[in-house]
Amino acid sequence: MTKDEIFEIITSHARKVLPELESYGFKPDDQLKELGANSVDRAEITMMAMESLSLQVPRIEMAGVKDLSELVEILHGKLQSN
Repeated sequence: MTKDEIFEIITSHARKVLPELESYGFKPDDQLKELGANSVDRAEITMMAMESLSLQVPRIEMAGVKDLSELVEILHGKLQSN
C-alpha cells in the first residue's frame, strides 16, 4: 500500500469523526489538533485507520506525532515490516 493510499484512509476517517471537515482539502502537514480534533477524536481516527490497515501499533509509538505525514510514515513503516 502506498503512502498516498494511507493518507486517504486517515483523511476519510477524519471526515467521519469530524463531519465539519467533509469538504476540507487535507494536506500532509495538517495537524488534527489544529483542525479541531480533541484527544479522543485523534485517538479514534488513529484507531480506525489502524483497523482499516489491519495493524496493531502500540500507542506509545504514536506519541509525539506532529502531523498527518508523520502518522502516514509510522503506519506505512509498520505495513512494510509485517
